[in-house]
Amino acid sequence: MSAAAAVAIAVMTPGALAPPAASATSAVSDSTASAAAAARPDAVQQALNSLVREDGLPAALASVQDRSGRTRTYTAGVADLATGSKVPRDGQVRMGSNTKTFTAVVVLQLVAEGKVGLEDHVDTHLPGLVRGEGIDGRNITVRQLLQHTSGLPDYGSHIDDDEIRYRYAEPRDLLDIALKYPADAAPGKTWGYSNTNYILAGLIIQKVTGRPLAEEIDRRIVKPAGLRDTYFPAPGDMTIREPHPKGYHRSPADGPLREFTEMDPSWGWAAGQLISTNSDLNRFFGALLAGRLLPAAQLAEMRTTVAVGGPSGLRYGLGLTSRTLSCGGVYWGHGGDIAGFETRGGVTDDGRAANVAVTSIPSTAAAAKHVSDAVDGALCG
Repeated sequence: MSAAAAVAIAVMTPGALAPPAASATSAVSDSTASAAAAARPDAVQQALNSLVREDGLPAALASVQDRSGRTRTYTAGVADLATGSKVPRDGQVRMGSNTKTFTAVVVLQLVAEGKVGLEDHVDTHLPGLVRGEGIDGRNITVRQLLQHTSGLPDYGSHIDDDEIRYRYAEPRDLLDIALKYPADAAPGKTWGYSNTNYILAGLIIQKVTGRPLAEEIDRRIVKPAGLRDTYFPAPGDMTIREPHPKGYHRSPADGPLREFTEMDPSWGWAAGQLISTNSDLNRFFGALLAGRLLPAAQLAEMRTTVAVGGPSGLRYGLGLTSRTLSCGGVYWGHGGDIAGFETRGGVTDDGRAANVAVTSIPSTAAAAKHVSDAVDGALCG
């Protein structure tokens, strides 16, 4: 999959497994070492170990929080396949499509402020910008963008990781790619994941606020929620700032793993550019679901979901997903894939939280399911 296409939350296409990485290690926050964990430590650690040993992922990291807010962190595998160095505890990763939830929150804050309406058409804010075969911004609403029911084609399906790795893209470049192709469906007729929706959401944010998207996310979400390790890379910043495991990528899907940590993430922009940690993602989704980032009316809109299909019970709201738990109930989150990294996780209504990151997009459907299963085990343990 291309880097931008890989920010989708779908199960990956089957392919060859990665070679086994080194043995797993566990890391527990000193301040919470004696606290009761939200899940059995051995169960979470064993799940990460299996992702490395059985599914061939170079490294796996997790952060698990119980109902009282006590946190335990885990690592398995190695940060660097060449040197065998240890995985940094709660290291930074590219968070891929979790960025969409941040973008949606900003849009919904603007809705609460009366500056944007969910039933506004795209042309209300971006007149004449969205035109193509079967595509007309006068017929697509802001709600349909956030819910992936716009029918817009996904630009990410038409780019190649290696070609874009070191190239900068403006948001309108991404939109231009999408508009070369016909609509996937008429607006409002069906659910279909498209990164293009969130490029337009980001452009609406910038048009309405008169400020860069990165500034609005930082001002409205990152600082108020106390996210210490989350940031929107500046133009030209192809690195990950703080301690992090290296990311690895297969292209084609049955090819060898290649180190892919450095890349220009502008191809993800409002759909997938942010960098974060598992603990910060837990903190963000916890603050969101607790009503600290949105008024009750907008949070209720965000949590109003449509069925995605498939056996996982996954449903999609406005930049937020719900997934059924094996122990009953659901958890709320998103997930993200971008070349080199995959993240899965979320929070429950009673305050449990778990996020898992791996340092390569799983190359088989079974491996992808094992990452989601690790989250389920952490929340249900």
